Amino acid sequence: MSVFSVFAHLVEHLADLLTPLCHDSATAAAIVLFTALVRLLVHPLSRAAARGQRARAALRPRIAELRGRHAKDPERLRRAVLELHTAERVSPLSGILPGLLQLPAFFLLYHLFSTSAGSGLLAHRLFAAPLGGRWTDALADGGPFGPAGLVYLGLFALVAAVATFTYRRARRLAAAEPVVAGGLPGLGAVNRVAPFLSFLTLATVAAVPLAAALYIVTSTTWSALERAALYR
Repeated sequence: MSVFSVFAHLVEHLADLLTPLCHDSATAAAIVLFTALVRLLVHPLSRAAARGQRARAALRPRIAELRGRHAKDPERLRRAVLELHTAERVSPLSGILPGLLQLPAFFLLYHLFSTSAGSGLLAHRLFAAPLGGRWTDALADGGPFGPAGLVYLGLFALVAAVATFTYRRARRLAAAEPVVAGGLPGLGAVNRVAPFLSFLTLATVAAVPLAAALYIVTSTTWSALERAALYR
């Protein structure tokens, strides 16, 4: 039995449990529940990433001192900052791991609802929208305000609200900690671009099967609320 079959059976079993409550949208609810379970599993890593962020913030005065000392030697500054992080056992990239560990679950959902591997699930729907369909399918079948199109409009509205919240919060953090990334190669550019990345979720939701879009929407909403709680 392949991993895709095992995963399909898991989604189907969750959907069976949720059918009395969610009826025809039980499979969609099962995907949301599955996403929440995945996020619970990686939550300890998210908490560790939050501790790492606080540790990096505590190093800010020392990094500012290094910037003043090596202002004319960018390469020496870079080495000094990296050495400081190593000595204090603080990783500037510690927040990436929770996101990486979620990728397998996303690709499993994408595969199931875009190939024959999930043929038993492709007919399931979220209200009027098939879980194996995409936004382009909804546009072709009733337009943006048709029954399926309205499902996507609701998802787009939720994603836009979460992306705006994430963008504003990221900008506040970047303004409050402008020197934390000092001397780390490329990280300053990443920090400048990062606040805008949340809006790319809109394009992703429009492009992938609805089942995978539900995973993305649920996960990004969870991330926004989790980070607001852990980094306050």
